Amino acid sequence: MTIIRGATTIESDTKENVSLAVFEMLKEIFSVNALKKEEVKGLLFSLTSDIHSFHPAKAAREAGYDFAPLFACVEPDIEGGLPLCIRLMTFCDFTEERRVRHVYQRGAKALRKDISEIFNVALDGPAGSGKSTVAKALAKDYNILYLDTGAMYRACALKAIRSGVDVQDEPAVNELLKTLDLNVEYKDGVQHTILDGEDVSTAIRENAVSMAASHVSAHPQVREKMVEMQRKIAAKMSCVLDGRDIGSVVLPFAKFKFFVTAKSEVRAKRRYDELLARGQQVDFDALHAEIVQRDKQDSERKFAPLKKADDAIEVDTSDMTIEEVLSFIKGKIQEKI
Repeated sequence: MTIIRGATTIESDTKENVSLAVFEMLKEIFSVNALKKEEVKGLLFSLTSDIHSFHPAKAAREAGYDFAPLFACVEPDIEGGLPLCIRLMTFCDFTEERRVRHVYQRGAKALRKDISEIFNVALDGPAGSGKSTVAKALAKDYNILYLDTGAMYRACALKAIRSGVDVQDEPAVNELLKTLDLNVEYKDGVQHTILDGEDVSTAIRENAVSMAASHVSAHPQVREKMVEMQRKIAAKMSCVLDGRDIGSVVLPFAKFKFFVTAKSEVRAKRRYDELLARGQQVDFDALHAEIVQRDKQDSERKFAPLKKADDAIEVDTSDMTIEEVLSFIKGKIQEKI
């Protein structure tokens, strides 16, 4: 059973206001979630004690939402609570897992700004710091998109490798951009990177592609093209982005910024274990040397280097579990929400 939450407010306690508010809330919940009547098993309203003029369940019935059981209850008075507020829980039974969207309208938007407003979370940091893992978990918990920006640069690097282009040859890479056919698709909550019509989501994770991506991403024209795509996506919907300069360059006005880091030895061990799990053989010392070298490259490049934004919160994950990092970051986000 899945529950879709909703809340709204009315300007004054009248039947007309209650009816309109309930209708608008139900209409949006059904619209944005593409709900079918047979998927809804019940609607439970709650209302603050200052609403007496009309019953939200009756308003829903009059609006045509009488195909499922309707219930309502009065909330206990809470000091500092939102007045003239109507809340709703829509109980649904889907045949397959679905991404749901909760709806907060009018004055109730203040209750859940993380749901009712578009907001972006920027996670920056060096390779192996755990930022991608945390970014995906955050996106899942907040039910928003995870935009894997690194995958876009990796795809450019893969294109160069397959085309026999030296990734450090800026003019050649810029020329390659003219024929770059890159798309990002989301299927079942997972990002798929499509290069020249092929899903390269696995191929771009090869170690050689990772190193090449660092060189490719240093070229201004490549980054300008990718940043333009990323900003367009972030302007349309709430999402979590991770990279090297999300908070400082890509989304400087992101509401939430974090710089996730860890000791180079720890990051190398994480990458080492990851590659072994994929069946790839790699030397730890060589991998650690690559991590250190990549840090140097990313930090010293002239265009958009790895940098902690001035207003970003630093998180050292060296001695933290993913769950601890996630809890810390969510706590900081909640403080602002």
